[in-house]
Amino acid sequence: MSRPSVYVTRKLPSPGLEMLSQYCQLLVHQEEGPPRREELLRNVKGKDALLCLLTDKIDAELLDAAPTLRVVSSLSVGFEHVDVAEATKRGVYVGYTPAVLTEATADFAWALILAVARRVAEGDAYVRGGKWNMAWGPMTMLGEDVHGKTLGILGMGRIGKAVAQRARGFNMRCLYYDVFRSPPDTEREMGVEYTPIEKLLAESDFVTIHVPAAKETTGMINEEKLRLMKKTAFLINTARGAVVDEQALAKALRDGWIAGAGLDVFQKEPIPKDHPLLGFRNVVLTPHLASASKQARSAMAELAAKNLLAALKGERPPSWVNPEVEKIRPLSSVKMF
Repeated sequence: MSRPSVYVTRKLPSPGLEMLSQYCQLLVHQEEGPPRREELLRNVKGKDALLCLLTDKIDAELLDAAPTLRVVSSLSVGFEHVDVAEATKRGVYVGYTPAVLTEATADFAWALILAVARRVAEGDAYVRGGKWNMAWGPMTMLGEDVHGKTLGILGMGRIGKAVAQRARGFNMRCLYYDVFRSPPDTEREMGVEYTPIEKLLAESDFVTIHVPAAKETTGMINEEKLRLMKKTAFLINTARGAVVDEQALAKALRDGWIAGAGLDVFQKEPIPKDHPLLGFRNVVLTPHLASASKQARSAMAELAAKNLLAALKGERPPSWVNPEVEKIRPLSSVKMF
């Protein structure tokens, strides 16, 4: 029996590629950036499986170009780049990598909270720019306390819960909003209070976003919502750029509706060099780093490989988006080894 042919759209942290190479014939995109669309369409032809990233659009056109595909495994917790309905219709199994990046992402949300509140990036630039010319000044670069403040969490999924757990160490009042309310016992155990989004925005000193990308969440934080926030409040986004109306956010920062922001995700990535958000000193901007710990990215690569291999072995993937696909194409017909 020939080895399955797999296209991998980016080099992966260990042990992802090592796991795949034991069973599969690999074609790996070697450049640091994502493959161009024409390259993606060309290289996926004749492949049995595809391991992709958020930057790779998996739609009907791609599936047409690769009628032999059995599995699409995405190195991501989000799967908005995959037309799941189309893949399911064609009997293609879709895997993703939730849970393994939860703690790293929650850590990074807190990194942004602390950085923007205590002006860490500004302080670093101040020192490197040769502007630090006295040992200590009582009015130099004053920031805001985090301890004892009110934290508002939009989205109480895995990452939202992990962020809330960390808030206890800062003795914070913790509000949350989600379309699905947690059970009362869970709220009491975590020390969180469910509230309408309007109240959360009006009362929070820090608002951190942890909702998935969806039609309902696109532009969720718009001008109307930003006007509800305190002038002393900070907005943090480690979820998806589409959730925040960036032009409205720039206006809010320019006109002083809010105190600042910490952003790891953007509507367009990389962020355009002429983007208005680049002009604000009270904004910390990072290049989609929330899951970028060695441990988290390694675990993501391992789970993505496991999802892909499981399906090709005729087994249910550990984390799959479309279990209903099994009714259309049973695992016995996906199995290759």
